Amino acid sequence: MHDGLLGSLFALGAAGLWAVGSVIWARLSRVIPALELNLLKISLALVFFGLVLGLGGLPWPQFSGPGFGLLLLSGLVGIGLADTCYMVALRQLGARRALLLKTLDPPCAAVLSAMFLGETLGIGAWAGIALTLAGVAWVIRERTGTGQAAPTPFGLLCGLLAALGQAVGAVLTRAAFVATDIDPAWGVAMRLTGGLAVVLLWMGLRREPLFVWRSKPQAPVLFAQVVGAAFLATFVGIWLQQNALKLTAAGVAQTLSATSPLFVLPIAGRLGEPVSRRAVLGALLSVAGVALLLVAR
Repeated sequence: MHDGLLGSLFALGAAGLWAVGSVIWARLSRVIPALELNLLKISLALVFFGLVLGLGGLPWPQFSGPGFGLLLLSGLVGIGLADTCYMVALRQLGARRALLLKTLDPPCAAVLSAMFLGETLGIGAWAGIALTLAGVAWVIRERTGTGQAAPTPFGLLCGLLAALGQAVGAVLTRAAFVATDIDPAWGVAMRLTGGLAVVLLWMGLRREPLFVWRSKPQAPVLFAQVVGAAFLATFVGIWLQQNALKLTAAGVAQTLSATSPLFVLPIAGRLGEPVSRRAVLGALLSVAGVALLLVAR
């Protein structure tokens, strides 16, 4: 199989797994608090990546300059803070709407890169940003008579904070890879470490009872679902995305990886959530905007 086609399939696979993972996280968030859910996700992902790094025999990276600190800071913002906000958004909005808000990640990252990394945005890039925003706004403002709950302001705020935080994390990661030649696998591990640190600190400051859900009869099933979602969506999803970026053009890989809102539509419909024509067209519009932005850049 041609490398470009294989890379495209990897990117689509990552998008599909992220959609499935988001549906699972959304259901788990009704029982497990967002902060604890993110702690479990990060910890399990670190275990999976630690096994890969150990079995793969990758040499311990030589950190120099600001690269190490940038990766930790990237994980702190993009994984520790942003992913916790995303877990809250999943509970408040559902997987379909929360994933749609995630299409704002690339536009936010593009604007931040222009502001802080000196990258330029042409007319095509700005048109892509506008198209993405229009698609998201069109779906979020939808009013249906199907009994589906309207998106809450708090849920929307958490979704927007998640998109902004993940965009900041992406910009910091790019800056780190410019400053150092660290292997991407080690980069992911460093980012996860930064995310784990801030989640543990956050939990310590809250001083609330932890893991109360473990006393529930369904606790073993819940934990099995956490492990499955962390393995498929976080570990395998990232692995597929990294290989997609390696085998095909970055713009193609990033665009196809951003199609999760399309993959989640049939899943949501299968689970009984009303999916209108407007929701489908809005998701298509947002993904098209992301594609235009990435191609123009």
